[in-house]
Amino acid sequence: MTKDPVCGMDVDPSKTPYKTVYKGEIYYFCSSECKKAFEKDPEHYLIHGPKGMPSHH
Repeated sequence: MTKDPVCGMDVDPSKTPYKTVYKGEIYYFCSSECKKAFEKDPEHYLIHGPKGMPSHH
């Protein structure tokens, strides 16, 4: 398991279809919404960390 960098949920990398590569690292997400949020401003999530559960969970 790994953590979704946007909401902090546990994500199974072998099961989620939502992933992206940023600066050579692979990041996994629980939903397309979290993936889109990360891709819009990845540095924000890498610096500040997850912000808790978004309303779509």
